[in-house]
Amino acid sequence: MVDVTTQQRMPTEVKRGHALALPNLLTYGRCVAVPLVAACLFWSDILEGGLWLRWVALALYIVAAITDFFDGYLARVWSQQSAIGRMLDPIADKLLVSTSLLMLASDGTIRGWSLWAAIVILCREILVSGLREFLAELRVSVPVTRLAKWKTTAQLVAVAVLLAGPAADKLVPGITLFGLILLWIAALLTLYTGWDYFRAGARHLIEDE
Repeated sequence: MVDVTTQQRMPTEVKRGHALALPNLLTYGRCVAVPLVAACLFWSDILEGGLWLRWVALALYIVAAITDFFDGYLARVWSQQSAIGRMLDPIADKLLVSTSLLMLASDGTIRGWSLWAAIVILCREILVSGLREFLAELRVSVPVTRLAKWKTTAQLVAVAVLLAGPAADKLVPGITLFGLILLWIAALLTLYTGWDYFRAGARHLIEDE
């Protein structure tokens, strides 16, 4: 379960990290990857024989996902945490996953009942982001649980499999179906962790009245 604790006051001095530090450059690169992945999916659906662009989109997505680990790790190890990095890192993550889901729904890779799985993920991310910002104003911190980390991993893997989707089906039939199953697993984890988060936040707000 989520444990809500009062957030400690942040130090007033600026960290040693700066806008052009390597961890921030990795985050910028992840932001740049978002429109590139979207463009690959868009043109793969238009160009004749454009399925190869699916592999390009997958490669860009994997590189972007890897930078998500290294930017935070390097920022901690090199003491280069910065305000812009803390702001952009979660934004870049959500943009990458959300844009990919929207494009996959647009080209029909995600269709039928599976659209609800994508909707659940998108709505949860928007609602939790708003709640987190509101709680931050109250100086309340909600720690990330292990299950929430599994949820994030499930989302990343599901989207990666679906990006390959139709192109991978040519090699191994059933890849898209496998990706849709993973998407539903991610959606269920998203619902559970989201409810846990909202309940913890609501409990704090009620106690604060």
